Amino acid sequence: MHTPITAFYAGLLGIYLLYLSALVVRGRFKKQIPLGDGGDFHFQQVVRAHGNFTEYTPIVLILLFVAEVNGSNSILLHCAGSALLFGRVIHSFGLRRHTGPSWQRVSGMLMTFLSLVILSILNILILYK
Repeated sequence: MHTPITAFYAGLLGIYLLYLSALVVRGRFKKQIPLGDGGDFHFQQVVRAHGNFTEYTPIVLILLFVAEVNGSNSILLHCAGSALLFGRVIHSFGLRRHTGPSWQRVSGMLMTFLSLVILSILNILILYK
């Protein structure tokens, strides 16, 4: 079984997760916060950017993998993978930099939801192929 599309996006998203994780670890050392967010609002934003990434990314990658294994259109898979990647990067940037709603958070979530919906529908339609 060869899944180059999933491998590509999973690899890039894995590297980005490492970056977000490093931000959390650096913040913990710098602010001397061993657990939680220590009541520090900016650090809470960093922790939530990491947490939100880890909440959405795995299920969408699983959907991408299943759709690819089952022979879905590669252009649609790349569209969904790109939307996930850029959506997660833009969203985490907005979450770390802004205290309230921002265009980055909104567009990042919309892109993530778009990839989730596209891949969910592709996986359901595969049943009727």
